[in-house]
Amino acid sequence: MTTEVLVVGAGPAGSVAALVLARAGVLVRLIDRARFPRDKLCGDTVNPGTLAMLERLGIADRVRERAVPITGMSITGPGGTCVSASYPAGIAGVALTRRELDAVLLEAATAAGVIFDEGVSVRAPVVATGATRVKGARISAGGRDHDHDARIVIAADGRHSTLAFGLGLARYAAAPKRWAFGAYFTGVDGLSSRGEMHVRPGGYIGIAPLPGGIANVCVVLERENMLRMERPDGVLIEALHRDIELADRFAHARQVSGTTALGPLAVDCDASGCPGLLLAGDAAGFIDPMTGDGLRFAIRGGELAAQAALRELSTGEPAHATLRSDRAREFGAKWRMNRGLRAMVASPRAVHAATWLSRGWEAPVRLLIRLAGDINLVRQHAS
Repeated sequence: MTTEVLVVGAGPAGSVAALVLARAGVLVRLIDRARFPRDKLCGDTVNPGTLAMLERLGIADRVRERAVPITGMSITGPGGTCVSASYPAGIAGVALTRRELDAVLLEAATAAGVIFDEGVSVRAPVVATGATRVKGARISAGGRDHDHDARIVIAADGRHSTLAFGLGLARYAAAPKRWAFGAYFTGVDGLSSRGEMHVRPGGYIGIAPLPGGIANVCVVLERENMLRMERPDGVLIEALHRDIELADRFAHARQVSGTTALGPLAVDCDASGCPGLLLAGDAAGFIDPMTGDGLRFAIRGGELAAQAALRELSTGEPAHATLRSDRAREFGAKWRMNRGLRAMVASPRAVHAATWLSRGWEAPVRLLIRLAGDINLVRQHAS
């Protein structure tokens, strides 16, 4: 039996790509080096627009069952400035751990007929002799390596994609040099049904409420700010304790997980694949999405990769160039918004200017919250 599409990586992008392909009648094999369920550093929020995508896929209800609603966002700046806004009436996102979300998506994929193998690592792409076309991947399972042929490979194996880096399609960006540090806490004061983004010069802190009174807390810092910490292994705790606006809220909090560190975050991709290979999720390029768009990029990116694979299967023509155009059309506005926000955070003067402006004019921040929530996608789905 020949695999038509081999999907590498069973996170949201890979599972959604495999699900869409299987529902279209394609024989799909999905592999991941991890064993599931597994934990993953993430903001753990699914914004309203992304939830509408899951509704379209028929799995939103299963996600809601394991989640708490997110009804809006609160954004703060230095000096205690805070702007909060709710999503329009009747619209909400959700928050749940990646452990739970990935399980739901993977269950949907296997129910659709996807063959899933966990504990399988990818060593390298397999390229046809005398050609530039990818024809499969060298995989390792149980201590044994072998080549697995497929008509198309979808690389959804994360920001340090073995396939994307191995083919020279991806590289770590020269800037920004940011690291993320995340953990779960109980006893955090002041949690609500809103997600939180606390913008500070040189970085930001995200807080999301989760089921069971747990909070996801993630600190993202520029490298130079991280290195100024007294104990690099305690960056998360030190950042919280040094933050004047947040320190009191964490005075009685208890960390209930280990701290996960990830960096450098930024990865640039020059293409969305090559003949026989399509990129999805963080493998297609990544810079920390300050507005909580990570899962939107992953889930919609998985759909776009699956649609490109279907075109390539039906025509025999490489679809990576059209996938790149599809991604630019779908995500271009959000990429520009995130670039602007990252540039602001990198400039202490810009952060303070934005803080001063928002004290007397909250409308731009409220508009940002609606854009970050992808409210337009909800309305498109409803119509």
